[in-house]
Amino acid sequence: MDAQGLEDAAILLMSLGEEEASEVFKHLTPKEVQGLGETIAKMKSIPREKLDDVLSKFATVASEQSMLVSDTDEYVKAVLRKALGEDKANLLIDRILQGGDVSGIESLKWMDANSVAELLRNEHPQIVAAILVHLDFDQASGVLKCFTERQRNEVLVRVATLDGIQPSALKDLNEVMSKVLAGGDKLRKATLGGVKTAAEMINLLGGSVETAVLDYIREADNELAQKIMDNMFTFDDLEKIDDKGIQLLLKEVQSESLVIALKGATPEMREKVFKNMSTRAAETLREDLESRGPVRVSEVEAEQKEMLKIVRRLADEGQIVLGGGGDDEFL
Repeated sequence: MDAQGLEDAAILLMSLGEEEASEVFKHLTPKEVQGLGETIAKMKSIPREKLDDVLSKFATVASEQSMLVSDTDEYVKAVLRKALGEDKANLLIDRILQGGDVSGIESLKWMDANSVAELLRNEHPQIVAAILVHLDFDQASGVLKCFTERQRNEVLVRVATLDGIQPSALKDLNEVMSKVLAGGDKLRKATLGGVKTAAEMINLLGGSVETAVLDYIREADNELAQKIMDNMFTFDDLEKIDDKGIQLLLKEVQSESLVIALKGATPEMREKVFKNMSTRAAETLREDLESRGPVRVSEVEAEQKEMLKIVRRLADEGQIVLGGGGDDEFL
């Protein structure tokens, strides 16, 4: 959810009142709860016009929705079994509904990275890797930053080489969390982990930590390190995105954030941004860059990471193509 979506959702929740809003929060993920909570906390007053706009927008969206099935999980199971037969359907059902089979690990998503790291610090790297692939990439990378360099490297090697998790392993993970995994005997192999997952986590580690991890993996397995690097997307890679993709990105980035991020960008990257702005906006951005004094490297990296998160979201939504190309590749 982008900043505008968070703000609209926060306004809507506040308009509902405490009881109704609390019921909505019960159905949200930890990240959504945190994002909405922080947004609500920052709001001191809301113009009446803005409230009316949000309520009108919600009414329009709600009127277009219809609950066709009361229990979607059971509906999926029934339809697939009738269409594919019991055996083939069960393989797909376990994959589609797999998220509900790791309830013991779900509790970690409500904890901060330091707490999760402390909980996992003495576990075998293979177990840690299997747990981290269930978390969001930013939370997983936060946990990794709390580890020693050696432990972090050993875990990421295992994340990169993880090609699935067997039912017995899922049971072990939930035992670590002191939970019982319901229905574990009927689980099929879950397709979690792998090179792309490791690349996503490493992408968010940043700077020297990222380099140290890749150097360690390269020493152990040069081919694996190369595969991970091929799946990583860095700030400099934004140059490979086509012009339409850059324009979509710029619509979602605040001017102040863009200035700080570009302080650490190559001249080519800056020109790519300038040419996808109006002449007046580009000139203003140039002036802001020239007048801005020294900025901490950590601030630059933080803003660049935020821009990369937006890029990955737009790519997941099919709005931009990572790697660029011509306009014919634009989705």
